[in-house]
Amino acid sequence: MENMTQHAEHVDICFDCAEACERCATACLQEENVQMMADCIRLCRDCADFCTMCARLTARDSQFMKQFMVLCADVCDACADECSKHDDEHCKACAEACRRCADDCRRMSANA
Repeated sequence: MENMTQHAEHVDICFDCAEACERCATACLQEENVQMMADCIRLCRDCADFCTMCARLTARDSQFMKQFMVLCADVCDACADECSKHDDEHCKACAEACRRCADDCRRMSANA
């Protein structure tokens, strides 16, 4: 039962991160200088996709979830690093969600 609870919590963390990334990318698209935010938008979109897939693999207890968690953590780190370069609240929130997800992905992959 504990494993299922951990999986459910991880799924929530991944989906929270995906949502933060989608919100950040959407807000960045509204910036005056969109080109300056291009890397942030690209990384947020990639991260949202990786987090969504990681959540789905975890929810179904896929045989590939451990490897995907490691990769997802790397993508989350890259997104957090990029978002941390910007002072916008949506970027700060995204960076925080990405760091939390990366940490949880590493914790879960070590225990999977």
